Amino acid sequence: MRIVAGSRKGHRISAPRGVVTRPTGDRVREAAFALVGPVEDAQVLDLFAGSGAMGIEALSRGAARCVFVENDRAACAVVTRNLEKLGLTSAVVLCREVAHVLREERGRGHRYRLVLADPPYEEWDGHSGTLAELLPDLLEPGGVAVVESAARVEPDLPLDLVTTRRYGSARITLYRRP
Repeated sequence: MRIVAGSRKGHRISAPRGVVTRPTGDRVREAAFALVGPVEDAQVLDLFAGSGAMGIEALSRGAARCVFVENDRAACAVVTRNLEKLGLTSAVVLCREVAHVLREERGRGHRYRLVLADPPYEEWDGHSGTLAELLPDLLEPGGVAVVESAARVEPDLPLDLVTTRRYGSARITLYRRP
C-alpha cells in the first residue's frame, strides 16, 4: 500500500499479515478523501485502524493529530511501525476496544473534526449500535464521519447523511454533524 497524497505521497506502508485486518485500498482512500475535502489542522480519530492507512493518509494531508484505535496487538504494532517509518509523531496508538475508547473520549469531552470508522465488514451489526450511540458526541459541529462497510451494507447513524458510494466490495458513507 502507498500513501496517496500529501507530505508522504508515494511512501509505502505495511499491512498486518493474515486475514484479521482488511486494509483500505489506495483507490478507496483516495475517493474517501476527495469526498471529505481538506483536513489541514484537523483532529482525527481512526477507529478499527488496522494498518493505520486512513489515519496516516489524513496526517500526510496535514491533519494536526490522529488517534488510532485498534484492539489487535499485531495490527497496533504495524501502525506504530508505519508511523515511525514515515516520521509522523503527532499520533497516538491505543491498542484497546473501540467502545471503551469512545466512552472515555466522550467522558473527557474530546471532539474531532474527522472520524474514520472501518469495522470488520462481517461485524458491522455488532458495532453499529455503539457507533450510533457514541460517535455523534465525538464530532465537533460540522465534523465529518467516514464509515467504510461492505458494499451491501448501508450504515445508518444519527447524523446528517452527506453521501454514500460503492467502490467494488466496499461502501464509503459520509456523515456530518450539524
